[in-house]
Amino acid sequence: MKDRIGRIIYVGKAKALKKRVSSYFQPSRAFTLHPKIRALVEMIADFDAIEVKSEPEALLLEGKLIKQWKPRYNTDFTDDKRFPLVRVDPREELPRFRIVRLRKDDHSRYFGPFAHSGPLRKALAQMRRQFGILLGDGTPRRLADGSWHLYDDARAEIYGFPESVTSQEYRERVDRACAFLEGKSREWLTSLRAEMASASERREFERAAGLRDIVFALEKTLERPRHFERTDPTAPSADEAALESLREALALAGPPRSIECFDISHISGTFVVASMVRFAGGRPDRDNYRRFRIKGFMGNDDFRAMEEVVGRRYRRLRQEGRAFPDLVVIDGGSGQVGAALKAFVALGLDPPPIVGLAKREETIVFPDGRAPLDIPLDHPGLRLLQRLRDEAHRFANTFNADLRSRKIRESLLDDFPGLGPVRRAALMDRFGSIERLRGATAAEIAEADGFGPRLASELHAFLGAIRAAGPKIP
Repeated sequence: MKDRIGRIIYVGKAKALKKRVSSYFQPSRAFTLHPKIRALVEMIADFDAIEVKSEPEALLLEGKLIKQWKPRYNTDFTDDKRFPLVRVDPREELPRFRIVRLRKDDHSRYFGPFAHSGPLRKALAQMRRQFGILLGDGTPRRLADGSWHLYDDARAEIYGFPESVTSQEYRERVDRACAFLEGKSREWLTSLRAEMASASERREFERAAGLRDIVFALEKTLERPRHFERTDPTAPSADEAALESLREALALAGPPRSIECFDISHISGTFVVASMVRFAGGRPDRDNYRRFRIKGFMGNDDFRAMEEVVGRRYRRLRQEGRAFPDLVVIDGGSGQVGAALKAFVALGLDPPPIVGLAKREETIVFPDGRAPLDIPLDHPGLRLLQRLRDEAHRFANTFNADLRSRKIRESLLDDFPGLGPVRRAALMDRFGSIERLRGATAAEIAEADGFGPRLASELHAFLGAIRAAGPKIP
Protein backbone atom coordinates (compact mmCIF):
# COMPACT_ATOMS: atom_id res chain seq x y z
CA MET A 1 0.00 0.00 0.00
CA LYS A 2 1.27 3.48 -0.93
CA ASP A 3 0.42 7.02 0.00
CA ARG A 4 -0.28 9.76 -2.52
CA ILE A 5 3.38 10.49 -3.18
CA GLY A 6 4.30 6.87 -3.72
CA ARG A 7 5.84 5.96 -0.37
CA ILE A 8 5.32 2.34 0.64
CA ILE A 9 3.43 2.46 3.94
CA TYR A 10 2.26 -1.14 4.41
CA VAL A 11 3.08 -4.62 3.07
CA GLY A 12 0.63 -7.47 3.60
CA LYS A 13 -0.41 -10.82 2.16
CA ALA A 14 -3.64 -12.73 1.58
CA LYS A 15 -5.00 -15.82 -0.13
CA ALA A 16 -7.99 -13.84 -1.42
CA LEU A 17 -6.37 -10.51 -2.13
CA LYS A 18 -9.48 -8.67 -3.34
CA LYS A 19 -11.45 -9.72 -0.28
CA ARG A 20 -8.63 -8.76 2.09
CA VAL A 21 -8.01 -5.33 0.58
CA SER A 22 -11.69 -4.43 0.24
CA SER A 23 -12.24 -5.24 3.93
CA TYR A 24 -10.30 -2.10 4.83
CA PHE A 25 -12.78 0.12 2.97
CA GLN A 26 -16.17 -1.20 4.10
CA PRO A 27 -18.18 1.73 5.55
CA SER A 28 -19.72 -0.52 8.20
CA ARG A 29 -16.26 -1.19 9.64
CA ALA A 30 -15.01 2.39 9.61
CA PHE A 31 -15.66 2.99 13.31
CA THR A 32 -14.63 -0.47 14.49
CA LEU A 33 -11.10 -0.31 13.13
CA HIS A 34 -8.15 0.21 15.43
CA PRO A 35 -7.03 3.88 15.29
CA LYS A 36 -3.75 2.83 13.70
CA ILE A 37 -5.61 0.96 10.93
CA ARG A 38 -7.94 3.92 10.39
CA ALA A 39 -4.93 6.18 9.96
CA LEU A 40 -3.45 3.71 7.47
CA VAL A 41 -6.68 3.56 5.43
CA GLU A 42 -6.87 7.34 5.23
CA MET A 43 -3.36 7.47 3.74
CA ILE A 44 -3.77 4.71 1.12
CA ALA A 45 -3.70 6.07 -2.43
CA ASP A 46 -2.41 3.13 -4.49
CA PHE A 47 -1.47 -0.56 -4.42
CA ASP A 48 1.03 -2.93 -5.96
CA ALA A 49 0.35 -6.67 -6.01
CA ILE A 50 2.85 -9.51 -6.40
CA GLU A 51 1.55 -13.02 -7.04
CA VAL A 52 3.45 -15.98 -5.56
CA LYS A 53 2.90 -19.73 -5.70
CA SER A 54 2.45 -20.72 -2.07
CA GLU A 55 1.80 -19.46 1.46
CA PRO A 56 5.40 -20.17 2.60
CA GLU A 57 6.70 -18.13 -0.35
CA ALA A 58 4.30 -15.33 0.60
CA LEU A 59 5.62 -15.34 4.16
CA LEU A 60 9.21 -15.15 2.94
CA LEU A 61 8.52 -12.37 0.44
CA GLU A 62 6.53 -10.35 2.96
CA GLY A 63 9.41 -10.40 5.41
CA LYS A 64 11.93 -9.51 2.71
CA LEU A 65 9.90 -6.52 1.46
CA ILE A 66 9.28 -5.18 4.97
CA LYS A 67 12.98 -5.37 5.80
CA GLN A 68 13.81 -3.67 2.48
CA TRP A 69 11.29 -0.80 2.60
CA LYS A 70 10.57 -0.50 6.38
CA PRO A 71 6.95 0.68 5.91
CA ARG A 72 5.74 2.79 8.83
CA TYR A 73 2.61 0.68 9.43
CA ASN A 74 4.38 -2.68 9.61
CA THR A 75 5.63 -3.74 13.00
CA ASP A 76 6.97 -7.20 12.14
CA PHE A 77 10.32 -8.06 10.60
CA THR A 78 11.83 -4.65 11.32
CA ASP A 79 14.08 -5.80 14.15
CA ASP A 80 17.63 -6.20 12.88
CA LYS A 81 18.72 -8.11 16.00
CA ARG A 82 21.03 -10.97 15.15
CA PHE A 83 20.50 -14.24 16.98
CA PRO A 84 23.53 -15.81 18.66
CA LEU A 85 25.54 -18.47 16.82
CA VAL A 86 28.24 -20.87 17.94
CA ARG A 87 31.44 -20.62 15.92
CA VAL A 88 34.18 -23.26 15.74
CA ASP A 89 37.28 -22.59 13.64
CA PRO A 90 38.93 -25.82 12.37
CA ARG A 91 42.12 -23.92 11.51
CA GLU A 92 42.94 -23.55 15.20
CA GLU A 93 45.10 -26.31 16.59
CA LEU A 94 42.66 -26.55 19.50
CA PRO A 95 39.29 -25.31 18.17
CA ARG A 96 37.23 -23.40 20.72
CA PHE A 97 33.46 -22.95 20.91
CA ARG A 98 32.64 -19.23 20.79
CA ILE A 99 29.35 -17.30 20.77
CA VAL A 100 29.13 -14.76 17.93
CA ARG A 101 26.38 -12.69 16.30
CA LEU A 102 27.56 -12.59 12.70
CA ARG A 103 28.25 -15.44 10.31
CA LYS A 104 31.29 -14.80 8.10
CA ASP A 105 32.68 -16.64 5.10
CA ASP A 106 35.83 -17.65 6.97
CA HIS A 107 35.86 -21.46 6.68
CA SER A 108 34.62 -21.76 10.26
CA ARG A 109 31.74 -23.96 11.25
CA TYR A 110 28.60 -22.28 12.62
CA PHE A 111 25.70 -23.69 14.62
CA GLY A 112 22.38 -21.96 15.24
CA PRO A 113 21.03 -19.33 15.32
CA PHE A 114 19.63 -19.81 18.82
CA ALA A 115 16.78 -17.86 20.37
CA HIS A 116 18.49 -16.66 23.56
CA SER A 117 22.11 -16.17 24.52
CA GLY A 118 21.63 -16.98 28.24
CA PRO A 119 20.40 -20.57 27.79
CA LEU A 120 23.01 -21.02 25.04
CA ARG A 121 25.85 -20.09 27.41
CA LYS A 122 24.51 -22.57 29.94
CA ALA A 123 24.32 -25.25 27.26
CA LEU A 124 27.94 -24.63 26.25
CA ALA A 125 29.04 -24.80 29.88
CA GLN A 126 27.31 -28.17 30.16
CA MET A 127 28.94 -29.32 26.92
CA ARG A 128 32.33 -28.37 28.34
CA ARG A 129 31.68 -30.73 31.26
CA GLN A 130 30.27 -33.44 29.02
CA PHE A 131 32.86 -33.41 26.23
CA GLY A 132 35.95 -31.73 27.74
CA ILE A 133 36.09 -28.94 25.14
CA LEU A 134 37.43 -25.38 25.31
CA LEU A 135 35.19 -22.34 25.21
CA GLY A 136 36.23 -18.86 24.14
CA ASP A 137 37.89 -18.09 27.47
CA GLY A 138 40.10 -21.19 27.42
CA THR A 139 43.87 -20.72 27.94
CA PRO A 140 45.55 -24.04 27.08
CA ARG A 141 49.30 -24.46 27.56
CA ARG A 142 51.60 -26.50 25.30
CA LEU A 143 53.78 -29.04 27.08
CA ALA A 144 57.34 -30.05 26.21
CA ASP A 145 56.22 -33.28 24.52
CA GLY A 146 53.85 -31.40 22.18
CA SER A 147 50.65 -32.26 24.03
CA TRP A 148 48.38 -29.68 25.61
CA HIS A 149 47.47 -28.85 29.21
CA LEU A 150 43.87 -27.61 28.77
CA TYR A 151 43.01 -25.98 32.07
CA ASP A 152 44.92 -24.11 34.73
CA ASP A 153 42.65 -25.22 37.59
CA ALA A 154 40.80 -28.30 38.81
CA ARG A 155 38.22 -28.36 36.03
CA ALA A 156 39.69 -31.43 34.35
CA GLU A 157 39.28 -33.44 37.52
CA ILE A 158 35.72 -32.19 37.93
CA TYR A 159 34.87 -32.97 34.30
CA GLY A 160 36.44 -36.43 34.50
CA PHE A 161 38.68 -36.01 31.43
CA PRO A 162 42.47 -36.29 31.20
CA GLU A 163 44.11 -32.91 31.76
CA SER A 164 46.74 -33.38 29.06
CA VAL A 165 45.74 -34.31 25.50
CA THR A 166 47.22 -34.38 22.03
CA SER A 167 45.71 -32.25 19.30
CA GLN A 168 44.19 -35.32 17.67
CA GLU A 169 42.61 -36.48 20.92
CA TYR A 170 41.15 -33.04 21.48
CA ARG A 171 39.73 -32.90 17.94
CA GLU A 172 37.90 -36.15 18.61
CA ARG A 173 36.21 -34.39 21.53
CA VAL A 174 35.33 -31.50 19.23
CA ASP A 175 33.77 -33.86 16.68
CA ARG A 176 31.53 -35.40 19.35
CA ALA A 177 30.53 -31.98 20.68
CA CYS A 178 29.72 -30.70 17.19
CA ALA A 179 27.58 -33.75 16.45
CA PHE A 180 25.69 -33.12 19.68
CA LEU A 181 25.29 -29.40 18.98
CA GLU A 182 24.07 -29.94 15.46
CA GLY A 183 21.59 -32.53 16.67
CA LYS A 184 20.17 -30.06 19.16
CA SER A 185 19.95 -27.39 16.47
CA ARG A 186 18.08 -29.71 14.13
CA GLU A 187 15.74 -30.80 16.91
CA TRP A 188 14.92 -27.15 17.49
CA LEU A 189 14.41 -26.59 13.74
CA THR A 190 11.89 -29.46 13.60
CA SER A 191 10.07 -28.04 16.62
CA LEU A 192 10.00 -24.53 15.12
CA ARG A 193 8.57 -25.79 11.81
CA ALA A 194 5.76 -27.59 13.63
CA GLU A 195 5.06 -24.52 15.76
CA MET A 196 5.03 -22.25 12.70
CA ALA A 197 2.59 -24.56 10.86
CA SER A 198 0.33 -24.68 13.90
CA ALA A 199 0.30 -20.89 14.24
CA SER A 200 -0.52 -20.53 10.53
CA GLU A 201 -3.42 -22.99 10.82
CA ARG A 202 -4.77 -20.96 13.76
CA ARG A 203 -4.44 -17.86 11.53
CA GLU A 204 -1.93 -16.33 13.96
CA PHE A 205 -0.01 -14.92 11.04
CA GLU A 206 2.16 -12.47 12.96
CA ARG A 207 3.44 -15.26 15.21
CA ALA A 208 3.91 -17.57 12.21
CA ALA A 209 5.87 -14.86 10.43
CA GLY A 210 8.19 -14.35 13.42
CA LEU A 211 8.81 -18.10 13.64
CA ARG A 212 9.36 -18.16 9.88
CA ASP A 213 12.25 -15.73 10.17
CA ILE A 214 13.97 -17.91 12.77
CA VAL A 215 13.39 -21.11 10.74
CA PHE A 216 14.78 -19.49 7.59
CA ALA A 217 17.90 -18.27 9.38
CA LEU A 218 18.42 -21.64 11.04
CA GLU A 219 18.10 -23.51 7.73
CA LYS A 220 20.63 -21.18 6.09
CA THR A 221 23.14 -21.56 8.90
CA LEU A 222 23.16 -25.30 9.56
CA GLU A 223 25.81 -27.17 7.62
CA ARG A 224 26.57 -30.79 7.04
CA PRO A 225 28.73 -32.41 9.75
CA ARG A 226 32.39 -32.80 8.94
CA HIS A 227 35.44 -33.92 10.92
CA PHE A 228 37.99 -31.38 12.02
CA GLU A 229 41.28 -32.05 10.31
CA ARG A 230 44.45 -30.04 10.00
CA THR A 231 44.42 -27.78 6.98
CA ASP A 232 46.27 -29.31 4.06
CA PRO A 233 47.50 -26.54 1.73
CA THR A 234 47.71 -29.02 -1.15
CA ALA A 235 44.09 -30.18 -0.78
CA PRO A 236 41.50 -28.80 -3.22
CA SER A 237 39.38 -25.93 -1.91
CA ALA A 238 35.65 -26.25 -1.36
CA ASP A 239 35.07 -24.14 -4.50
CA GLU A 240 37.24 -26.42 -6.61
CA ALA A 241 35.52 -29.48 -5.19
CA ALA A 242 32.12 -28.00 -6.06
CA LEU A 243 33.26 -27.26 -9.62
CA GLU A 244 34.58 -30.78 -10.04
CA SER A 245 31.39 -32.33 -8.67
CA LEU A 246 29.38 -30.14 -11.05
CA ARG A 247 31.54 -31.31 -13.95
CA GLU A 248 30.79 -34.91 -13.08
CA ALA A 249 27.06 -34.36 -12.58
CA LEU A 250 26.62 -32.49 -15.89
CA ALA A 251 29.10 -34.62 -17.87
CA LEU A 252 31.13 -31.54 -18.86
CA ALA A 253 34.52 -31.69 -20.53
CA GLY A 254 36.15 -29.83 -17.65
CA PRO A 255 35.30 -27.95 -14.47
CA PRO A 256 33.14 -24.89 -15.29
CA ARG A 257 35.49 -22.23 -13.97
CA SER A 258 33.43 -19.45 -15.58
CA ILE A 259 29.64 -19.62 -15.24
CA GLU A 260 27.04 -17.05 -16.26
CA CYS A 261 23.45 -17.14 -14.99
CA PHE A 262 20.38 -15.27 -16.30
CA ASP A 263 17.13 -14.34 -14.53
CA ILE A 264 14.04 -12.38 -15.59
CA SER A 265 12.15 -10.12 -13.17
CA HIS A 266 8.87 -8.28 -13.64
CA ILE A 267 5.70 -7.27 -11.79
CA SER A 268 2.71 -8.68 -13.68
CA GLY A 269 4.36 -7.97 -17.01
CA THR A 270 5.51 -4.44 -16.14
CA PHE A 271 9.03 -3.22 -15.39
CA VAL A 272 10.44 -6.28 -17.18
CA VAL A 273 14.19 -6.53 -16.60
CA ALA A 274 16.87 -9.21 -16.59
CA SER A 275 20.11 -9.88 -14.80
CA MET A 276 23.26 -11.78 -15.62
CA VAL A 277 25.71 -12.70 -12.88
CA ARG A 278 29.07 -14.33 -13.42
CA PHE A 279 30.99 -16.67 -11.13
CA ALA A 280 34.71 -17.28 -11.66
CA GLY A 281 36.36 -20.17 -9.86
CA GLY A 282 33.15 -20.81 -7.95
CA ARG A 283 32.91 -17.25 -6.55
CA PRO A 284 31.01 -14.10 -7.58
CA ASP A 285 32.78 -11.96 -10.18
CA ARG A 286 30.79 -8.78 -9.51
CA ASP A 287 32.75 -6.59 -11.91
CA ASN A 288 31.21 -8.64 -14.72
CA TYR A 289 27.59 -8.57 -13.57
CA ARG A 290 25.21 -7.12 -16.14
CA ARG A 291 21.59 -5.98 -16.12
CA PHE A 292 19.18 -5.49 -19.03
CA ARG A 293 15.98 -3.67 -19.83
CA ILE A 294 13.75 -5.57 -22.24
CA LYS A 295 13.61 -3.60 -25.49
CA GLY A 296 12.11 -5.97 -28.06
CA PHE A 297 8.50 -6.06 -26.83
CA MET A 298 6.07 -4.98 -24.12
CA GLY A 299 4.24 -7.33 -21.76
CA ASN A 300 4.74 -10.54 -19.84
CA ASP A 301 6.66 -13.18 -21.82
CA ASP A 302 9.57 -14.74 -19.93
CA PHE A 303 10.60 -16.84 -22.92
CA ARG A 304 10.94 -13.89 -25.32
CA ALA A 305 12.69 -11.88 -22.62
CA MET A 306 15.19 -14.68 -22.01
CA GLU A 307 15.87 -15.09 -25.74
CA GLU A 308 16.47 -11.34 -26.07
CA VAL A 309 18.94 -10.91 -23.21
CA VAL A 310 20.90 -14.09 -23.95
CA GLY A 311 21.18 -12.99 -27.57
CA ARG A 312 22.31 -9.50 -26.60
CA ARG A 313 24.94 -10.84 -24.19
CA TYR A 314 26.64 -13.27 -26.54
CA ARG A 315 26.30 -11.11 -29.65
CA ARG A 316 28.37 -8.55 -27.77
CA LEU A 317 30.94 -11.11 -26.62
CA ARG A 318 31.33 -12.25 -30.23
CA GLN A 319 31.73 -8.66 -31.44
CA GLU A 320 34.37 -7.99 -28.78
CA GLY A 321 36.20 -11.25 -29.46
CA ARG A 322 35.79 -12.43 -25.87
CA ALA A 323 35.49 -16.04 -24.77
CA PHE A 324 32.15 -17.55 -23.86
CA PRO A 325 31.72 -18.98 -20.34
CA ASP A 326 32.23 -22.67 -19.59
CA LEU A 327 28.58 -22.98 -18.56
CA VAL A 328 25.38 -20.96 -18.96
CA VAL A 329 22.71 -21.37 -16.28
CA ILE A 330 19.12 -20.28 -16.80
CA ASP A 331 16.76 -19.60 -13.92
CA GLY A 332 13.80 -21.63 -15.08
CA GLY A 333 12.67 -24.83 -16.74
CA SER A 334 12.66 -26.27 -20.24
CA GLY A 335 10.83 -23.28 -21.76
CA GLN A 336 13.41 -20.75 -20.60
CA VAL A 337 16.29 -23.06 -21.54
CA GLY A 338 14.81 -23.55 -25.00
CA ALA A 339 14.51 -19.78 -25.41
CA ALA A 340 18.18 -19.33 -24.49
CA LEU A 341 19.23 -21.98 -27.01
CA LYS A 342 17.08 -20.29 -29.66
CA ALA A 343 19.09 -17.09 -29.18
CA PHE A 344 22.34 -18.89 -30.07
CA VAL A 345 20.74 -20.54 -33.10
CA ALA A 346 19.43 -17.18 -34.34
CA LEU A 347 22.95 -15.73 -34.09
CA GLY A 348 24.56 -18.73 -35.77
CA LEU A 349 26.71 -19.36 -32.69
CA ASP A 350 27.81 -22.63 -31.15
CA PRO A 351 26.47 -22.44 -27.60
CA PRO A 352 28.47 -23.42 -24.55
CA PRO A 353 26.84 -26.02 -22.27
CA ILE A 354 23.45 -24.70 -21.07
CA VAL A 355 21.32 -25.92 -18.17
CA GLY A 356 18.25 -24.64 -16.37
CA LEU A 357 17.52 -24.83 -12.67
CA ALA A 358 13.80 -25.28 -12.06
CA LYS A 359 12.92 -23.71 -8.71
CA ARG A 360 10.13 -25.93 -7.42
CA GLU A 361 12.10 -29.19 -7.24
CA GLU A 362 15.63 -27.81 -7.88
CA THR A 363 15.72 -30.00 -11.00
CA ILE A 364 18.45 -29.49 -13.60
CA VAL A 365 17.06 -29.20 -17.14
CA PHE A 366 19.00 -29.75 -20.38
CA PRO A 367 18.29 -28.39 -23.88
CA ASP A 368 19.41 -31.52 -25.76
CA GLY A 369 16.64 -33.95 -24.93
CA ARG A 370 18.29 -35.48 -21.88
CA ALA A 371 15.97 -36.34 -19.02
CA PRO A 372 15.89 -33.78 -16.19
CA LEU A 373 18.49 -34.46 -13.52
CA ASP A 374 17.67 -34.67 -9.82
CA ILE A 375 20.71 -34.73 -7.55
CA PRO A 376 20.76 -34.62 -3.73
CA LEU A 377 20.09 -31.22 -2.20
CA ASP A 378 23.40 -31.40 -0.31
CA HIS A 379 25.38 -32.06 -3.51
CA PRO A 380 28.20 -29.46 -3.71
CA GLY A 381 27.57 -28.85 -7.41
CA LEU A 382 23.86 -28.22 -6.89
CA ARG A 383 24.59 -25.89 -3.99
CA LEU A 384 26.89 -23.90 -6.26
CA LEU A 385 24.13 -23.63 -8.88
CA GLN A 386 21.70 -22.52 -6.18
CA ARG A 387 24.06 -19.78 -5.00
CA LEU A 388 24.46 -18.62 -8.59
CA ARG A 389 20.71 -18.66 -9.25
CA ASP A 390 19.90 -16.87 -5.98
CA GLU A 391 22.47 -14.17 -6.75
CA ALA A 392 20.98 -13.64 -10.24
CA HIS A 393 17.52 -13.43 -8.68
CA ARG A 394 18.68 -10.88 -6.10
CA PHE A 395 20.42 -8.76 -8.73
CA ALA A 396 17.37 -8.78 -11.05
CA ASN A 397 14.97 -7.91 -8.24
CA THR A 398 17.19 -5.04 -7.11
CA PHE A 399 17.19 -3.59 -10.63
CA ASN A 400 13.41 -4.04 -10.85
CA ALA A 401 12.95 -2.22 -7.53
CA ASP A 402 15.21 0.60 -8.72
CA LEU A 403 13.09 1.11 -11.83
CA ARG A 404 9.86 1.07 -9.84
CA SER A 405 11.27 3.57 -7.35
CA ARG A 406 12.31 5.84 -10.21
CA LYS A 407 8.81 5.59 -11.68
CA ILE A 408 7.31 6.43 -8.28
CA ARG A 409 9.49 9.53 -8.06
CA GLU A 410 8.59 10.61 -11.58
CA SER A 411 4.88 10.14 -10.83
CA LEU A 412 5.09 12.94 -8.27
CA LEU A 413 4.45 15.40 -11.09
CA ASP A 414 1.05 13.79 -11.78
CA ASP A 415 -0.34 15.58 -8.71
CA PHE A 416 0.69 19.03 -9.94
CA PRO A 417 -2.14 20.63 -11.98
CA GLY A 418 -1.51 22.08 -15.39
CA LEU A 419 1.57 20.01 -16.17
CA GLY A 420 1.02 18.26 -19.50
CA PRO A 421 3.39 16.04 -21.45
CA VAL A 422 5.07 18.95 -23.25
CA ARG A 423 6.01 20.81 -20.08
CA ARG A 424 6.96 17.56 -18.34
CA ALA A 425 9.33 16.74 -21.22
CA ALA A 426 10.76 20.26 -21.00
CA LEU A 427 11.51 19.74 -17.32
CA MET A 428 13.27 16.44 -18.00
CA ASP A 429 15.28 18.01 -20.83
CA ARG A 430 16.31 20.84 -18.51
CA PHE A 431 17.09 18.87 -15.33
CA GLY A 432 17.50 15.24 -16.40
CA SER A 433 15.88 13.72 -13.30
CA ILE A 434 13.29 14.32 -10.60
CA GLU A 435 16.06 14.46 -8.00
CA ARG A 436 17.74 17.41 -9.73
CA LEU A 437 14.38 19.10 -10.31
CA ARG A 438 13.54 18.87 -6.60
CA GLY A 439 16.81 20.60 -5.78
CA ALA A 440 16.29 23.44 -8.26
CA THR A 441 15.29 27.00 -7.35
CA ALA A 442 12.15 28.67 -8.74
CA ALA A 443 14.35 30.82 -10.99
CA GLU A 444 16.04 27.72 -12.44
CA ILE A 445 12.68 26.06 -13.08
CA ALA A 446 11.53 29.20 -14.88
CA GLU A 447 14.33 28.66 -17.42
CA ALA A 448 12.59 25.50 -18.73
CA ASP A 449 10.51 25.92 -21.91
CA GLY A 450 6.87 26.72 -21.19
CA PHE A 451 7.45 27.96 -17.64
CA GLY A 452 7.02 31.52 -16.42
CA PRO A 453 7.87 32.90 -12.98
CA ARG A 454 4.42 32.20 -11.51
CA LEU A 455 4.15 28.57 -12.66
CA ALA A 456 7.78 27.92 -11.71
CA SER A 457 7.17 29.36 -8.24
CA GLU A 458 4.08 27.18 -7.76
CA LEU A 459 5.93 24.03 -8.84
CA HIS A 460 8.86 24.89 -6.57
CA ALA A 461 6.48 25.30 -3.61
CA PHE A 462 4.72 22.02 -4.49
CA LEU A 463 7.98 20.07 -4.53
CA GLY A 464 9.09 21.73 -1.30
CA ALA A 465 5.87 20.70 0.44
CA ILE A 466 6.40 17.10 -0.61
CA ARG A 467 9.97 17.18 0.64
CA ALA A 468 8.82 18.45 4.01
CA ALA A 469 5.92 16.00 4.29
CA GLY A 470 7.94 12.99 5.30
CA PRO A 471 11.00 10.78 4.88
CA LYS A 472 12.88 10.49 1.65
CA ILE A 473 10.97 8.73 -1.10
CA PRO A 474 12.38 5.23 -1.71
